[in-house]
Amino acid sequence: MIERYTLPEMGAIWSDENRFRKWLEIEVFACEAWAELGKIPREAVEVIKQKAAFQVERILEIEEVTRHDVLAFLTNVAENVGDEAKYIHLGMTSSDILDTTLSIQMVEAADIIMARLRTLAEVLKAQAVRYKDTLMMGRTHGIHAEPVTLGLKFALWYDEVNRSIRRLESARESVRVGKISGAVGTFANIDPRVEEFTCEKLGLRPAPVSTQILQRDRHAEYLTTLAVIASSLDKFATELRNLQRTDIHEVEESFAKGQKGSSAMPHKKNPIICERVAGLARVLRGNAMAALENVALWHERDITHSSVERVIIPDSTIALDYILAKFIDVVKNLTVYPENMQANLEKTLGLIFSQRVMLTLVEKGIARETAYAWVQRNALEAWRIKEMFKDLVLRDKDIMNLLSPEEVESLFDYSYHTKNVDYILRRAGVL
Repeated sequence: MIERYTLPEMGAIWSDENRFRKWLEIEVFACEAWAELGKIPREAVEVIKQKAAFQVERILEIEEVTRHDVLAFLTNVAENVGDEAKYIHLGMTSSDILDTTLSIQMVEAADIIMARLRTLAEVLKAQAVRYKDTLMMGRTHGIHAEPVTLGLKFALWYDEVNRSIRRLESARESVRVGKISGAVGTFANIDPRVEEFTCEKLGLRPAPVSTQILQRDRHAEYLTTLAVIASSLDKFATELRNLQRTDIHEVEESFAKGQKGSSAMPHKKNPIICERVAGLARVLRGNAMAALENVALWHERDITHSSVERVIIPDSTIALDYILAKFIDVVKNLTVYPENMQANLEKTLGLIFSQRVMLTLVEKGIARETAYAWVQRNALEAWRIKEMFKDLVLRDKDIMNLLSPEEVESLFDYSYHTKNVDYILRRAGVL
């Protein structure tokens, strides 16, 4: 269940109260624009501005009869304004206020998510610096490869989050458009200057071309961007889940006093927040697919997109805001076990230095294929008989005809693998 503390700010964007308030702003700005053009009396606009109001409960009551939300809204506003209400919604169609409002809401939601991303980036940056020299096993295919550092993992994520910020900035700009162009977008019954005036007041750009609606490729870009961000969080969370496994146990989600991990097994400490992040990321990817389906509509507009968007856009922004907040806490309060990292480094008996031994033999003039075969036979034997790889290398006559014992000893040095960590972190903007 999503905790309430993450919802008020993001959740308020999608409330009926906020939606109707934005509808009213658009209608009033349009009236002001008409008055500027001399189409309606300025006195009428003043009355509208003074009296225009709505009551959510009344709108919902009227909608039970009209089965049309915008007409219900306009009816309620007219009840409050009186005769001057005849100037409201002049030359407009429902989607003029629906789509323009949705754009504002999506921009507001993007700003909240952007703030979360920037916070996450700062937390990751701090952890990258803190653990830049904390040596751990690098794994490919789930198998020990060569050493890395925990700081490098955080730096990698920091760089990825910064890409997410840039993507969201672009998607935000794509949806930062309004349309007040009438029934099929031709401005037949409304002056284009009304759209320009209203969009400027709202901080939007007029869509260069529209039909009855704004085109849904914009919304698809936005939702797929949210899904990409969620997928990155899924990736980060999955890595931490793997590193928390009992047989690895290099990191661990913080475990609060009194917290329980299992109803049956008192010893359990599970990565429940990371699992929640990974699970909700699937919802965002599914919602992105629905947004892509919304791009293709009939002619100048059909309504198949509308019901979908009422679910996927609020849900995706709220869910992403939530999992960002939760994952920030996970990273900030992560428990790290360097001693387990060191123990895991040593599990493979020094095999992680095999490439360095091979490359040194190549430097001595041996063909790569030959050097590979010499090193591999010792590596496989070390794993088979559970003896240190270095000891087998020291007993290999082919290798020792080319290397001194001192040279072999120098090849088994962990610091060799971390010599460029600061360079990488500087390149990523961490240092």
